[in-house]
Amino acid sequence: MAGRTIQGGDGDGEVDGIRTFPFPVELSLGGVGMRVGRMGAGRTWHAEASSAPLERVHRIDFHVVMLFDDGPVRHMIDFAEYEASPGDVLWIRPGQVHRFSEASEYRGTVLAMQPGFLPRATVEATGLYRYDLPPLLHPDEAQLAGLRSSLAQLQREYEDTATLPLSLHAAVLRHSLTAFLLRLAHLAASSAEAARRQSDTTFTLFRDAVEKNFATNHSVSAYADSLGYSRRTLVRAVRAATGETPKGFIDKRVVLEAKRLLAHTDIPIGRVGAAVGFPDAANFSKFFQQHTEMTPAAFRAELR
Repeated sequence: MAGRTIQGGDGDGEVDGIRTFPFPVELSLGGVGMRVGRMGAGRTWHAEASSAPLERVHRIDFHVVMLFDDGPVRHMIDFAEYEASPGDVLWIRPGQVHRFSEASEYRGTVLAMQPGFLPRATVEATGLYRYDLPPLLHPDEAQLAGLRSSLAQLQREYEDTATLPLSLHAAVLRHSLTAFLLRLAHLAASSAEAARRQSDTTFTLFRDAVEKNFATNHSVSAYADSLGYSRRTLVRAVRAATGETPKGFIDKRVVLEAKRLLAHTDIPIGRVGAAVGFPDAANFSKFFQQHTEMTPAAFRAELR
């Protein structure tokens, strides 16, 4: 996943230049607050698809869940690119900015749901507005089978508009939708927990490596390579654990050690710099002042 700024919109009735689409009630069977069906060519949220194609950046004010049968598919959500493989799920929530990829073929099943279609208790139980949860989900074989079965049942109920009055039809849809969303919410929560554990492990390994090597290694890429992670994975893990970048974490540890040596020893300042990875005294002084707004000599003098 790679985040990047993307411009979009056509300037006509938009917020921040990005068009927002409401739930397309007129396109749903029976006018109910949800749609479910196969993905494919001609996808649209509205009747005027030609004036605002979905390959342009846009917002939606409803939920969209896409379960993929084919891939890979690249899809932008909130200015980050995600790549979904067969069996993966993308969950886009109301208000999120996204964009379909012109280069990808979308094959699978898509569910769209209007806010307010489900009662509040169900909304809370299924975490519909947990924006902290990841949009891209990777169910295992058993989870995927359960999702497919539940979604297929929901689609059958959605398409059966003849055997029940509209009010009962909508009630049955809500129950079937709730069953599917409970499975989906469990997957999203467990995926987030697994990602957190992985992030914790990644950060712990990085922290230990920095503690061992900060005096000779100040390179984020070198730490990432030695630990077997991409630089991006390392950045995410360290930021999640500390709120700062890996470079900031390394620099903070280097500064701490320099302060300790300056405060508690009489080692010449040049040798202090060499001890924390700066053979050149001028570079060490510049680095230390940049991070403390004091020269090494002034810091030492202040403590004595």
